[in-house]
Amino acid sequence: MIKRLLILLLVIEVLGVLAVAAGLRTWLPAGWPAPVAVLVALAGGVLVLLLVRMLIAANNFRISWRARSVPDAIHALDPLTATRLFLHEFASTMLTSSWYMLRPVGLQLQPQARGLPVLLIHGYGCNSGYWRPMSDQLRAAGISHYGIDLEPPGAAIDDFAPQVQAAVEHLCAVTGSAQVIILAHSMGGLVARAYLRHHGADRIARVITLGTPHHGTVLADLGPGSNAVQMRCGSDWLGTLAAFEAAGDANLQRNLFCSIYSVHDNIVAPQNSSELPGARNLVFGAIGHVALGRHPEIVRCALAEIVSTQQCDFV
Repeated sequence: MIKRLLILLLVIEVLGVLAVAAGLRTWLPAGWPAPVAVLVALAGGVLVLLLVRMLIAANNFRISWRARSVPDAIHALDPLTATRLFLHEFASTMLTSSWYMLRPVGLQLQPQARGLPVLLIHGYGCNSGYWRPMSDQLRAAGISHYGIDLEPPGAAIDDFAPQVQAAVEHLCAVTGSAQVIILAHSMGGLVARAYLRHHGADRIARVITLGTPHHGTVLADLGPGSNAVQMRCGSDWLGTLAAFEAAGDANLQRNLFCSIYSVHDNIVAPQNSSELPGARNLVFGAIGHVALGRHPEIVRCALAEIVSTQQCDFV
């Protein structure tokens, strides 16, 4: 469904570019050669589209900045680093929404695969195509993996747990593994916690979350869908999930988790919402939310956690 919606959005954007270009064409000097005028008008239409998308990204940074948690001094931004942060996040957003998500990952079995397989769980408003850069790295490392597509996009988070259960069992069956490692982005980390709540941890060796709003995010106030409501700060659903974990063997369950996040996340705010008590929390700076799935530092860190879990499995 997300892929179809994305294609529709891209069609609308193309039509918008053409409409702007047609308007600009009427303002260009009549003496210009037709091919030059068309190219200039189209370039103007593309520029307008990029500016609109850039303004949306800037507004997300504005909202997250107002609700920010205070980072340590070592993560302070200078103007150059802040500019790089914004541009990398903007580029990541454009690549993800206009290219990666058009190519869902699906099941990727590697010949002579090494170690435990990895289940990739995407976040809010995405599909498994979000994981394209990570999938390339897992493939290069000889690690079998499976990117699932959570449907429907606006469902309650608990409704995704059976889909994760089916994916876990399928991945175990086709690889012959008794357990899998979960790598989840954003809301996907909450989906993983919901799965553990309903199905237990027998099949799970490790859960690695990237930028997951474990305690909610103010930007969820702006999102449609039952899952967005559940991701609001102080939501009943988050409270119920935390209470369930506390009532059981929460320390054992949280020990399965590694939470990787950025203190400059532009979607999860306050940013320390990604810190999960009892988990291994790894903190980065100058990285945006969408960029977490493709930033070289985060990719290396996530792969290191996967490999270390696989090595422990062999001990």
